[in-house]
Order: sequence, then structure tokens, then C-alpha cells
Amino acid sequence: ILASRRSMSAAAAAPAIATNTDSGPPSVFDKLVKITIIDPSGARRTIPAMIGQTLYQACDMNGVDLGPASVGAPEQKVRSDTWTEPLYGEGATSGFDHVLLQGDNEGVKMAEPPHPNEIKQLEAYWDEDEIFPDSRLASQVEINEKMDGMVVYVPDRICDDIP
Repeated sequence: ILASRRSMSAAAAAPAIATNTDSGPPSVFDKLVKITIIDPSGARRTIPAMIGQTLYQACDMNGVDLGPASVGAPEQKVRSDTWTEPLYGEGATSGFDHVLLQGDNEGVKMAEPPHPNEIKQLEAYWDEDEIFPDSRLASQVEINEKMDGMVVYVPDRICDDIP
């Protein structure tokens, strides 16, 4: 009787640990999205970006020059409709890496709204007529799975090589 109970309990536990064989094992390609970068001359380039990294990191890894990064850690992270986690970072520290998130992509809507410090840096580095509702700092935009196919416009850079 004891042996039959053990086999029944093992059989009952088997579906809980069984994996879905239709989709196969996890792959790094499940964590990649494609983003189209448009430079000031109008040239388009599609780059892969890993979910969870910043837009600046994705551009840097693929040879897209956005200028110096705004290296500050995020001030907070929206985790749900009711909870925003304070991360105690200093936020954006410069405004050189200005980009425009374009399109009706769901990922653009899911991007966390700019923090006050990010807006402050954009206003400090760029003229009023160069800032749009879609303006963001690439170092402050975290890539999410819905950003696949998103278009990012890179405006003319600010001179950043003056000693």
C-alpha cells in the first residue's frame, strides 16, 4: 500500500514540474526587441535591444553615438498602479542623450513617464523649441517587451567636446 501511495503522489507531482514542450527551452531571443533608430540625416538603422537595459546601453552596444550618458541612477520605479518604489538615485545628471520616442507602439505608452529631474536636465541643455512631448533621455528609458518595432529619432547633438 505504501508503494502505491508513493507512486500516486509522484504521479500527482509530475504535472506540476512538467514543462511546455511546444515552446522549447528559453532563449535569449525571447529577451530581444528590434528598435529603429533615425539619425539627424534621416538614415534608418534597426538595432537589437535587450529587455531591461536602457535605450542608451542598447545604442552604445550597437555603435549608435548619442553623446555622453546621463549616468545617474533612477529616482524611483513604478511597480504597479498603487506602488512606486523609491530607489534613491540622483536621476539624470546631464541632458546630452536626448531622443524622441516615436510611433503608436504600445511600448512607448508603457515607458515610465519622465521624472522631474529628467525634465529639468532636458530644459537645462536644450532650447524650448527643441523639446517635445516625446522627448526623453536615452539613459533614463528602460527597454520593455512592448517596444519591439519602436522608432527612435535622434536629434542633432549638442557640442560636447569643448574642454
